[in-house]
Amino acid sequence: MSANLNIDDNLILLDQHAATKEQAIRLAGNLLVENEYVEAPYVDSMIERNKDVSVYMGNFIAIPHGTEDGKKYIKKTGISIVQLPFGVDFSEDPEVEKVVTVVFGIAGMNNEHLDLLQKIAVFCSDLNNVVKLADAQSKQEIIEMLKEVE
Repeated sequence: MSANLNIDDNLILLDQHAATKEQAIRLAGNLLVENEYVEAPYVDSMIERNKDVSVYMGNFIAIPHGTEDGKKYIKKTGISIVQLPFGVDFSEDPEVEKVVTVVFGIAGMNNEHLDLLQKIAVFCSDLNNVVKLADAQSKQEIIEMLKEVE
């Protein structure tokens, strides 16, 4: 089954600040909870997933999603987007900087998250697209950009 990138504006937070990668992941995860895409324990699962394998994807983006065990908390497939204009470092190594300015929180039913991950990764492989997402001044601007993603 193919998932689309139709984003509800309730799932977007603009101009946010996070001191740590965990806070950034929680911002994205809590949007999914508040909009009934996942149950609250899924957010902890997203944090655990990042500890197992970094959700930093390069090009200033991170795509946190839950662990295999966390899938039981997913109610429906969805994506949240958190814009972090000042960035947050996702690196484990103090000598290496992995700054993230856009976080995509993903909940995928029936492995739909794999399709979503691929679409976001392709869209964000163009750094200009990431800059536009990070600089967007409205939720509608982000929604319009992502509508073009196939």
